[in-house]
Amino acid sequence: MAQKITAAMVKELRDKTGVGMMDAKRALVEVDGDMDKAIDHLRESGLAKAAKKGDRIAAEGLANVYVNGNTAAIVEINSETDFVAKNDQFKELVVRVAKLVAENKPADMEAALAIETENGTIEKEILEATTVIGEKIAFRRFEIVEKADDEVFGAYLHAGGTIAVLSVVSGADEAVAKDVSMHVAAINPRYMTKEEVPAEELEHEKKVLTEQALNEGKPANIVEKMVIGRMQKFLAEICLVDQPFVKDPDMTVSKYLASKNSEVKAFVRFEVGEGIEKRQENFADEVRSQMK
Repeated sequence: MAQKITAAMVKELRDKTGVGMMDAKRALVEVDGDMDKAIDHLRESGLAKAAKKGDRIAAEGLANVYVNGNTAAIVEINSETDFVAKNDQFKELVVRVAKLVAENKPADMEAALAIETENGTIEKEILEATTVIGEKIAFRRFEIVEKADDEVFGAYLHAGGTIAVLSVVSGADEAVAKDVSMHVAAINPRYMTKEEVPAEELEHEKKVLTEQALNEGKPANIVEKMVIGRMQKFLAEICLVDQPFVKDPDMTVSKYLASKNSEVKAFVRFEVGEGIEKRQENFADEVRSQMK
């Protein structure tokens, strides 16, 4: 009687080898649940080569945007070096994944990795790319954005995809929406409007600014006015619509959009590697280690 392959067994094999969920399950089925044989099976099939790279840091790579009617996807796929990010195979993979995500609209990363492709699934293609290219390749994140018929997407890739921005603008054409996305890429606003800023963040900033003003020796009545002014400046720095427009700093983004009878509805900005702690390498030490 064939042994039942449990989720716990699949997880254990994944933890030991770093391969994808479906590959781990197939390997266990192939060897009737024998963990050691499953590991050997994966090594023999070449998938475990990718697993050996599982603990490496992949903080380079590319982001991409794909528009499919009223749905668009923005994705980030990482590599270990920027050299690989310039590889044609890697670039084609990123574009293909963005297209598949936009077309299939997965609910989460597990669903995204399970999307079927001509060569299996996205998860399998990522693992195969790791094996062929020789570096850890990781599908880090994605976001699906929807728009109405009277809205337009603004897609912008900086430096081929080191930064990708997707915006939604109403009452405008794609050129205006792209201008908004270029601004977002350059200035990196954290919120669209001041109403989106969390109350605790506002309170924290107000407390810091108050302490700064008091430490400058200002009287209490002056401190209050100073804090109001500095809070307005703080909000203008982090909120998209209040920022000086990158193409014309004499007007804000909101005034630029008003001049086009437009309004920004949403934006998403992916900067490759943001938030990933990169390993610091000493080049001289690296060369010495290779000469031993």
